[in-house]
Amino acid sequence: MEAADREVLNRDADQFVAPPNGGINELLNVDQEENAQEQEFLGPQADVYMGLLQMQLILHYDMTYREVKYSNLGLEDIDHKMLMGINVTPIIGLLYTPVLIRFLGTKWMMFLASGIYALFVSTNYWERYYTLVPSAVAIGVAIVPLWASLGNYITRMAQQYYEYVNYREEHVQEQKKLPKGACHSYIIVFQSIFFIIFHLSFVFAEFPMRFVLNGYLRENEHILKNVHNCGANIKGVIPGFNTTVLRKLPRSMLLIQVESVLMGFAFLSMIIFLVLCGAAYRPTEEIDLRSIGWGNIFQLPFKHLRDYRLRLLCPFFIYSGFEQMFAITGFSLSYGTPSYLGPLLVISVLWGLGSALNKTGVSILLGMLYGEEKERLDFVFTIYHWWQAIAIFIVYLWSNMPMRAKLSIVLATLLLACFCYGVMERRLARKIPFRLPRIPRPRHKVKGYRYLEEDNSDESDSERSDDEEEGLDDDEHVAEEMEAEDGDGGGQDAGGPGAESPGARRRGAEGQHHRGAEA
Repeated sequence: MEAADREVLNRDADQFVAPPNGGINELLNVDQEENAQEQEFLGPQADVYMGLLQMQLILHYDMTYREVKYSNLGLEDIDHKMLMGINVTPIIGLLYTPVLIRFLGTKWMMFLASGIYALFVSTNYWERYYTLVPSAVAIGVAIVPLWASLGNYITRMAQQYYEYVNYREEHVQEQKKLPKGACHSYIIVFQSIFFIIFHLSFVFAEFPMRFVLNGYLRENEHILKNVHNCGANIKGVIPGFNTTVLRKLPRSMLLIQVESVLMGFAFLSMIIFLVLCGAAYRPTEEIDLRSIGWGNIFQLPFKHLRDYRLRLLCPFFIYSGFEQMFAITGFSLSYGTPSYLGPLLVISVLWGLGSALNKTGVSILLGMLYGEEKERLDFVFTIYHWWQAIAIFIVYLWSNMPMRAKLSIVLATLLLACFCYGVMERRLARKIPFRLPRIPRPRHKVKGYRYLEEDNSDESDSERSDDEEEGLDDDEHVAEEMEAEDGDGGGQDAGGPGAESPGARRRGAEGQHHRGAEA
């Protein structure tokens, strides 16, 4: 955020006095539904940079901060527009994610996505419409590619580690498919280690809140003075929640220092991706993955839904997005009062444990089901995280629904997911064959990559190679020679050999040439 603006903000803040206990929304006559939307600012990025987003949530919720800041910068509806950019953009992620991953490569896709997150952090130094909104849209674009690349990359590292332990170098260079089930134990270990470290980041994300902003918050008695209902009986955010939660506004340099630390971690993640992470595939494999044609790459995620295993896991993908967002924007903001502190902590611990196991288990399951088909991993993980993004978008839309309706939707999705998973396991136990789309063989040429296979009806005439055009010219030339020879020999009947196709005439000419050489 801009230092000069913050200095003005802090000077003006001294003129504002928080309303007494019970003075809810009377200072600025603020609509409670608008605050409910701001409570969801964590959005689908709650897993990453939660510390920064949590600070923004609290600062933007406080009416004193909002009035002073927005009166200077004119950003009255910036939260709503950023929410739109973050939550709406990922719903089209299935259209571009596989193309981006295969064009850039898995490693470079992760590097680019981490750079976009660093861009989002940097925009807080200069808060304007033309910096905040584009960075929010960019984050929305990067959500599905980032997580699809991570799932693909971790599975590939497990496979490569299995190859390193069990194969000699000459065997690895053969690029044969892995034996079925051979690397499952490594996939379990690698995915588990990643998600253990990932979920520890939630602990570190609380540091800015705990050590920076906690001293500026008012006591609970002031914030919850007029809260009379919570939980399943409410609609949206807790009614009666006081809109002045800060004793005083934090110093501008303090916030700049926090953002600078977060920027340092953002650049550190980019350096880690760049220096420590190797390629997910060998160079020849990367070329083969791209050379199946960009049209095929675009279509294959949709075609993979023919596989009943993936279709039956889709309800679990949706539930994974529901429970993750509901825990952040529904459970914590609708049930989080001190009057139920004991049960709330127990439920929070159990929910967090279940969420961690669910997220880890789904990634492990996909790696085990498609581990031997390494050319399909990016498509499969794209479908998984795209359905998650759809679920997160639905949670964004239902912010003002009654809590009982939200609970009913989440519970119904969970029951459906469990039923579909049971059906999938039963079909696999009975060894019912599943349908996988054919991956076209890579076709290389000197000038660029082939768009589609030769016999594919989607190929246009303008995309034929030079060799094919030369072949057509040769056919026409051979046909002309045959017609000339037929004319010298007195011609042939219309239904005889002279009426054959140019290809047949060409084969005939080659046969005559061969017989002449033998003679």
